[in-house]
Amino acid sequence: MAHSVVIIGSGFGGIGMAIRLRQAGIRDVVVLEKADGLGGTWRDNTYPGAACDVPSHLYSFSFEPKTDWSRRFPPQPEILDYLRHCAREYGVLECVRFGTEVTEARFDEDAALWRISTTSGGLEARVLVSACGQLNRPALPPIEGREAFAGPSFHSARWDHGVDLRGRRVAVVGTGASAVQFVPEVAAEAAELRLFQRSAPYVIDKPDRAYRRWEGAVLRHVPGLYGLSRARIYALYEARALGFIKYPRLLALLEKRFKNTLRDGVDDPRLRDALIPGYPMGCKRILISSDYYPALARPNVDLVTDPITGVTPTGVRTARRDYDVDVIVYATGFRSTEFLSPMKIVGRDGRELNEAWRDGAHAHLGITVSGFPNLFLLYGPYTNLGHNSIIYMLESQFRYVLGCVDALRRAGLAWIDVRPDVQDAFTRDMRERLRSTVWEKGCRSWYMTADGKVVNNWPGFTFAYRRATRRPDPRHFRARRATAG
Repeated sequence: MAHSVVIIGSGFGGIGMAIRLRQAGIRDVVVLEKADGLGGTWRDNTYPGAACDVPSHLYSFSFEPKTDWSRRFPPQPEILDYLRHCAREYGVLECVRFGTEVTEARFDEDAALWRISTTSGGLEARVLVSACGQLNRPALPPIEGREAFAGPSFHSARWDHGVDLRGRRVAVVGTGASAVQFVPEVAAEAAELRLFQRSAPYVIDKPDRAYRRWEGAVLRHVPGLYGLSRARIYALYEARALGFIKYPRLLALLEKRFKNTLRDGVDDPRLRDALIPGYPMGCKRILISSDYYPALARPNVDLVTDPITGVTPTGVRTARRDYDVDVIVYATGFRSTEFLSPMKIVGRDGRELNEAWRDGAHAHLGITVSGFPNLFLLYGPYTNLGHNSIIYMLESQFRYVLGCVDALRRAGLAWIDVRPDVQDAFTRDMRERLRSTVWEKGCRSWYMTADGKVVNNWPGFTFAYRRATRRPDPRHFRARRATAG
């Protein structure tokens, strides 16, 4: 018996989509999760200091507001607890099959079904939703000798809490968003910390603080106040989009914050010079931390800017010298542009998604892919943000997918498939608009494919995306009616 909808992944996208489907009366929903718990990136990233860089009041579903956050920027354990609460509160937990990794999904055009193979057996679905996200597969660098290191080594997204770093010599490879959060924590307990930097990030101060108890009480009991707070923060962050997508000069205020944060955190002129990025602000993700630069100024921390040439059994090698260390932590990001990999997804006429995306991932509105009927992506190509909350984007996608599922039911359709010319027109528009953004102004980032094309980010306002996904346009799809029986 085929299920109405099968969702792959149980992070914010998967749990939120399942809730919305059940609220719409679609109860036969199954969520497949390869791990033994829900939470996606907030389950996986448990490194010291893990937290969100979007304010708390924006980092919850609009239909389940949370007014009792402990801080202005939510820490990882609270985010994970919130997501678990949502799954329980809306009856979604019973829909999740843990320890079930999808290996292949193949569309049977005659039966109008997705036939899904998993590590726990097979199942079928009329509609398949991928909620795998963009930051779920850690990327380990292809450094010669990496496997030869004799001590503990791990990626920051797979933090080994069994390794005691107190009094140890620790090497951290990478200076991205995760490193900026955990380096101050590690520096406070390690005997020595060697931070290997390939390119310096822009780091601005983090206006974080603990909420007072009375503040949460006021938000809960004064009608409309929470919504007003959420709208104010949304508007402030949304205004930053102009600097990313059209007028980079508007990022000058953030650049001034960066310079002030660096000046206040680091006294040594030589160290300051090494921490100044060599690319325009916003080209890579702007990071927030008030304790990263002070941590690098500690006497037990050494910033290494020489390129790594290899890893030895005892440490890390550069062209100039060898650094003996006890532990290596890789803060080297994720395989962000591969989206549904390593799953094998086969659509109409036996076409594989990897083949369709050989020149880079693309999907109409980041949601539907031509040739793959009844397949919907959440947090797909062109939907990442550099300035606001991804949950806002996800909720826009929930509504669009619900519109498509409703159209299937109401019109008695077996499947719908976005037209190739519609998808191609959207992709051309994205490429044209992205060329004028700061993300394509002279740097390499996780937003890009190997050939230098940005395929992750939305080059516009989030409210414009919400308007574009308000409802599916029937003219954009090919369809086949269901046969009798």
